[in-house]
Amino acid sequence: MGETSVRKRREDAKSGESSEPKTTSLQKEVGLISGISIIVGTIIGSGIFISPKSVLSNTEAVGPCLIIWAVCGVLATLGALCYAELGTMITKSGGEYPYLMEAYGPIPAYLFSWTSLIVIKPSSFAIICLTFSEYVSAPFYSGCKPPTVVVKCLGAAAILFIVIVNSLSVRLGSLVQNVFTAAKLVIVAVIIIGGFVLLAQGNTKNFENSFEGADVSVGAISLAFYNGLWAYDGWNQLNYITEELKNPYRNLPLAIVIGIPLVTVCYILMNVSYFTAMTPTELLQSQAVAVTFGDRVLYPASWVVPLFVAFSTLGAANGSCFTAGRLIYVAGREGHMLKVLSYISVKRLTPAPAIIFHGIIAIIYIIPGDINSLVNYFSFASWLFYGLTVLGLVVMRFTRKELERPIQVPVAIPILVTCISVFLVLAPIISAPAWEYLYCVLFILSGLIFYFLFVYYKFGWAQKISKPITMHLQMLMEAVPPEEDPQ
Repeated sequence: MGETSVRKRREDAKSGESSEPKTTSLQKEVGLISGISIIVGTIIGSGIFISPKSVLSNTEAVGPCLIIWAVCGVLATLGALCYAELGTMITKSGGEYPYLMEAYGPIPAYLFSWTSLIVIKPSSFAIICLTFSEYVSAPFYSGCKPPTVVVKCLGAAAILFIVIVNSLSVRLGSLVQNVFTAAKLVIVAVIIIGGFVLLAQGNTKNFENSFEGADVSVGAISLAFYNGLWAYDGWNQLNYITEELKNPYRNLPLAIVIGIPLVTVCYILMNVSYFTAMTPTELLQSQAVAVTFGDRVLYPASWVVPLFVAFSTLGAANGSCFTAGRLIYVAGREGHMLKVLSYISVKRLTPAPAIIFHGIIAIIYIIPGDINSLVNYFSFASWLFYGLTVLGLVVMRFTRKELERPIQVPVAIPILVTCISVFLVLAPIISAPAWEYLYCVLFILSGLIFYFLFVYYKFGWAQKISKPITMHLQMLMEAVPPEEDPQ
């Protein structure tokens, strides 16, 4: 009922217009530059400003720390190349979701969407926005820690702003992403140039005996990888919006090959810059590594650093929201979530219901949020599914030979990435068992209850509850099911 009335209203409004008609579906509005901006903008977010301390605390020496950052970049690039093959072979938005569906069937795909929608994506969004609010509030509370309430309210406000922007327009979301990416590249350049100036002045003492006292145990290395790879998270973001990419066969792999190596070089040079201005002990004691660097190198213009770090984290949050909304949209379209989450705004042609849902869950995470525990929880769940997805690429080489593969990576690459994923998942559990990992596995498996109740058997009483909710939300947000593009 609501569906037809809203659709009719849209048709009546457009009947007198002579402009080229658009179907109510996601539009191809993301080009190569915007694609690179989404990758660079989402990866360079909060990670490089909070992870250097965590990586160093695990490796305990400068040399292994820099090697971890470089290897993380190589791993992210290899993983992204595997995803490039998947993304050009299965040109559907939703990232890992359609790939797991094609490789293993609906249950692993559902467990991924369940875990991503409730844990991985919202916790990532919450971490980034909490980092943003800490950096924004820091200048107003010099010499002491900002009140928790202030930090969390600012984080919630950032989530609200980003949700509104991405619900209004795909083009506006891309424009905001491009602007914030440019801003963060400015602060990255400032830190790198500052480091080079200090190196030219002979500040190299922190690089002498750089492997002395290093902790190279399996547990320490795996936890260092977790924190390093958290800073690289976002390498797979373009696969979530494949349906909105212009010429995905060309632009998806090209954006990956340009974007991720660019980020890797920036990260290594930024870490070198940090070590030119601070000893390892000073870096570990710093509340905000980039701000400490700014105070020592850029004074009296050190205020520039927290300002641009805030822009950087906001850009990462925008990229995260932009892509997560598409995952929720695809899960709703497949019937694995409320159907209304797959609907498109009539006026804006954005997956507004999915984006708003994502924002609400992220705000819930902010209330009890602690950044370090969220990162470990996030990383364990993420690499479990990254490994499963890349293994699916190998599986489909044998089970789905008929699929066209415009890009085909050597089979050794997905096998290597799968092995590293297994190491990253198992090593922390074996070396330092913690209840969090068990809770995470139990939560993932609990998705099976919802799958069999609401998706597989589709009990009548569940449909009676969901249908009126879907209809009222549809009318409230003026959203309709996506239409097929008539081509």
